[in-house]
Amino acid sequence: MANTVTNVLPKLLAQGLMALRQNAVMSRLVNRSYDTLAAGKGAVINVPIPSAIAARNVTPGVTFATNVDFAPTVALVTLDFWKEAPFQFSDKDAAEVMEGVMPMQASEAIKSLANAVDEYIISKHTGIFSTSGTAGTAPFNSSLTAAASARVLLNKQLAPMTDRRGVIDPDAEGNLLLNTQVLQADQRGDADGIINGVIGNKLGVDWYMNQNITNQAYTPGTAWITGWTSDGSAQAGVSTLNVVFTNSGSVKVGDIFTLGTQQYAITAAATAVTAATMAIVFYPPLKAAVATASVLTIGAGATAYVPNLVFHRDAFAWASRPLTGMAGAGEFMTATDPVSGIALRLEVSRQYKQTTFSYDILGGANLIRPELATKIKGRSEEHTS
Repeated sequence: MANTVTNVLPKLLAQGLMALRQNAVMSRLVNRSYDTLAAGKGAVINVPIPSAIAARNVTPGVTFATNVDFAPTVALVTLDFWKEAPFQFSDKDAAEVMEGVMPMQASEAIKSLANAVDEYIISKHTGIFSTSGTAGTAPFNSSLTAAASARVLLNKQLAPMTDRRGVIDPDAEGNLLLNTQVLQADQRGDADGIINGVIGNKLGVDWYMNQNITNQAYTPGTAWITGWTSDGSAQAGVSTLNVVFTNSGSVKVGDIFTLGTQQYAITAAATAVTAATMAIVFYPPLKAAVATASVLTIGAGATAYVPNLVFHRDAFAWASRPLTGMAGAGEFMTATDPVSGIALRLEVSRQYKQTTFSYDILGGANLIRPELATKIKGRSEEHTS
């Protein structure tokens, strides 16, 4: 049995890698440079974030200028994503159908893992604090306004001009493709739109369609239906604010509100009570001082939306760790897909009259630089408008 399994492992693993290339969209587009750190021991990767340094005038003198301290922070990438996709074949199954069914089952197993990785990375969108578009409405309807709005937000948030990616749902892609600047060769400069249905790079963003983003539709907390006002003043730089609730309900991590022209994302869940005062926690810290009774604008309230993403590659980080097996505990093979960057292991174990094939992945992801990402609200499956 051992020799037979050993010989077939490379073929089964190749089937899995083929499926990864077709499905693992997000893991190909985000920062994957931390894989070398993931290969070491430990369950958490510390990603350093530099602190800002202010320029100052130079005044020559006999003594050195005052030293300037800096305080870099870290973002954490926890290797908490460990999933498997197993399937079994009895000896009877193997004798009758294994030759034709095995490659298909291998592909389906890896497809499920690739989709899980994809959705896991997308789910980190709740830390993004800026949005455009209308909740419950598919963007790009006869216009590139949504793309331009996303670009404006990234520019204001000082995101680098290169390596910008857009990951959008099928409805948004369908609308975007029908824009004349994307569809017509005389306006876009090539025929990829009308012939191949390729959006390509538009307004400095490389656009990709991703069906899995629809599964991450977000419904804001219900306390936002009628809006809040601040209960007391607050200085710029703080991350909490006392507010007066005008509606009872929930406040969720990922809810977004606006003060002045600046958007903020809630970072701690809470329960609201009508006419009560409570402190909310958010990111980024207040950009400007807030006066008592300032109104928090909450847009479409609790309307669900698909979080179409526009981001620089360094906004998100994904790291995967190659897994091995204990000596004598079964047959294992490990490989890292060169396109998606996902480390994949195939384990084959023998039970009574049957064999189990299990693909598994260990990795972690996080939104490490929220300033480098924004969301375009789209139409959730809950809405038909």
